[in-house]
Formats: sequence, structure tokens, C-alpha cells
Amino acid sequence: MPDIEQMPQIVGVKLVRLKAWTDERGRFMEVFRKEWFPERSWEVFQTNYSQNRAGVLRGLHYHRRQVDYWFVAAGTIRVGLADLRPASPTHGNSLAFEMGEHSPCGVFIPMGVAHGFVALTDAILTYVVDNYYDGNDELGVAWNDPALGVQWGVIDPVLSPRDRNNRLWKDIPPEQLPERYLD
Repeated sequence: MPDIEQMPQIVGVKLVRLKAWTDERGRFMEVFRKEWFPERSWEVFQTNYSQNRAGVLRGLHYHRRQVDYWFVAAGTIRVGLADLRPASPTHGNSLAFEMGEHSPCGVFIPMGVAHGFVALTDAILTYVVDNYYDGNDELGVAWNDPALGVQWGVIDPVLSPRDRNNRLWKDIPPEQLPERYLD
């Protein structure tokens, strides 16, 4: 069983410190088990793969009907998170931290928490979600919104046109914001 730590900056975000077994053949580790997160059923899920060049920033994205669990298979990323859930005790808080292949961990991201990452090296991110992709639930907020204050450590990242045009938090229509806080 890995060590699972609730991140105090944002309620519901969990850092999973994975255990690796290494020998002359290489390395093995379990990266995800649904029972690590008993608050979710994980009955319907999808696994995704994201290959990124150094300097690429993806985000900030958020969902109202989906949680994410991330694992970096290669390289290093800086994760940025911001709590958009209106009734959350950590509403408006942000968090940034590094994760990668040399410090194996996973991160559980609840619904309503905006999430993104910047690739500090070429990096491969795999992630499990508890719902199938739904374009109507793929929402975004500006990566550099001063009201969120995510400490990316970069000034001019490579962004997709969509992420470049994400709105500031204050400009997002209420019907597109997270509806409620679920712990």
C-alpha cells in the first residue's frame, strides 16, 4: 500500500507516494488501485496518455462530473491546481508541485479542482478518469489568472489555442463553474 497524503492546501487532492521494486531487470510499481480512493466507485473509467515536449503547459482544465488520477511515466512536470468549488473550505486556494519518474507518485484530483501541468522536461503523463470523455464537461480557466495565483515558474509556455483563450475565473459564467463541493 502506498502512502496517501491529503494535501492541506486543497481539500480532496491526494498525493500518492508509490512504492517501486527495482532489480537488475528494471523497476516495477503499482500506479493505481481503485480501492486507494474509496470515495469513488471507479465503475466506469478511461485511461489516457499525454506525450509532451519540454515547455508545454496544458491547462488549467476542470470538470464538474469527472475526477482525474495522474501518474508521470517519463520526465518531470510541475502540476498546478486551483480549487474552484464554491462551498469548499479551500475555495480559491492554489497549489503547485513537481512530480516525475525520479520521485514516483500519483495525484488524485477531485471534481471542480482546476488542473494543469507544465512539462519541465519531455514528459509522458498517464491518467485515469472516472467517466468517459464528455466535451461539455471539459472546461477551462486561464493558466495565469492572477486571482488563482498558481506558481508555475514559467513566463512564456507553449500553449494550445484553446488554453491560450481560456477565460479568467471572474469571467466564467456561473453555469460553467463547479456546482457544488463534494469531499
